[in-house]
Amino acid sequence: MEHVIQLQIEKLPGDLYLATSRDVQGLLAMGHSVLETLEIARDVARKLLEVQSIDATELQPIPERFDYPLIVAI
Repeated sequence: MEHVIQLQIEKLPGDLYLATSRDVQGLLAMGHSVLETLEIARDVARKLLEVQSIDATELQPIPERFDYPLIVAI
């Protein structure tokens, strides 16, 4: 089952992005683009949730409708 995990993404100097989460303790992911950072964060979150044995009921299920910020490079 898929769940929603809120990420906070910060742009760092040197064209790097850092993702952290209040929902998954210890989640840190860094990449050279937002997309790369999100992909790394997804893998890290999955592994941390497995190791921490988080009960799925503690996480938000994906709602039927939600907003998603689409980033478009011009």
